[in-house]
Amino acid sequence: MVYNESAECPLFPDNPGHCDALIHVRRGVSSISLIGCLFMIVVIWLFKKHVAFSQRLILYLSIAAFFDSIAYLMGDIRPDGPTCDFQAWWLSFFDWCVLMWVCIITFNLFMNVVKTKNIERFEIPLHVLGWVVPAIISFLPFAGNHYGPAGAWCWIVNDLGWRFGIWYGPLFIAIAVLVVTYVYIIVTLNRRLSTWHGTYDPDSERQAAMLKEDIKSLRAYPFIYLAASIFPLINRIQNAAAPDDPVFALVILAALTAPLHGAMNAIVFGMDRETLRKLTPTQIKVALMARMTKTASIQEFHPQSRTDEEESQQE
Repeated sequence: MVYNESAECPLFPDNPGHCDALIHVRRGVSSISLIGCLFMIVVIWLFKKHVAFSQRLILYLSIAAFFDSIAYLMGDIRPDGPTCDFQAWWLSFFDWCVLMWVCIITFNLFMNVVKTKNIERFEIPLHVLGWVVPAIISFLPFAGNHYGPAGAWCWIVNDLGWRFGIWYGPLFIAIAVLVVTYVYIIVTLNRRLSTWHGTYDPDSERQAAMLKEDIKSLRAYPFIYLAASIFPLINRIQNAAAPDDPVFALVILAALTAPLHGAMNAIVFGMDRETLRKLTPTQIKVALMARMTKTASIQEFHPQSRTDEEESQQE
C-alpha cells in the first residue's frame, strides 16, 4: 500500500502527497540498484569470472548490495513495531556488509600492489569480517530499543549519538581511509611501473596492465560512496536539530541517494573493458550454452598474471 491523500503521513501530516513521492523515489532507486546487483551476479556466474579471487570478492559485495536494496524496497513508511524493527536491522546489517566488502576489496588490492602478496588463503576469515562482524554491530541497537521509525524508512531512531556511533562515524572514517589507501596504491604502482621500463618482461607487463585496470575502475569508488552518503548524513543532522520539522528536499535527496549502492557497484565493477567485450549477443549465447551443457569450451575469465602469481606463491 502506498500512502495517498487521505492516508496518514507521519512525516508530513499537512502534505500526505510527500509520502507518496518519498516511497516512489525510494522504490524506484532501489529497483535500479537491485537490477544492477543482479547484473553483476549474473555476469560473474555466466562468464565464470569467479575463478579469480578478486572477482569472488566483487561477487560477495554484489550479494550484500542486492539484499541491501531489498531493505529499501520493504513496504511503506511504517509505524513502530516488530516489522519496522526488522527492516531497521536488515538495513543496518547489509549496509555494514557492503561497507566491509568494499574495504576488503581495497585491502586485497593494497596487498597485491604494495606488498605483492596474495591473500586468497584468508578467504574464510574475510567472510567472518564481511558477514559476522556486521551481524554483531547490527544487533547492538536492539539494546535499549534504538530501532524504529527514522524518516522515510525504519532505522536507528532519532539519536545522533547512536547514529554516528553505529554508522556515520565508522562510515566516514572508512571513506577517508579508502581515499588515502588508493592514493598510496596509485603512487606505489607508478613508482613500480617506472622500474619496469627499459627491459621487456611479458609477465611484468601483464601484471602492470592488470593492476592499472583494477585501480582505474576502483579509484573513484570512495568519492562515489561519499557522494551517496552525504545527503543522508545532512538529513540526519537536520533531524537531530529539528526532530519535528523535517525538510522535504533533504528527505527526498536522502531517499534518492541512500539506496544507490547496487547501481554504483554495477557501474564501478561491471563496466571494465574485459566485461564490456564479453557483453555481445554471440559471447552471451556461447557462455549460456557452456553453462547449460558444461562440456562446451569457452573463453573463461582467467587473469593469467594473477593466476601465475598465485601458483608461484603457493609453491
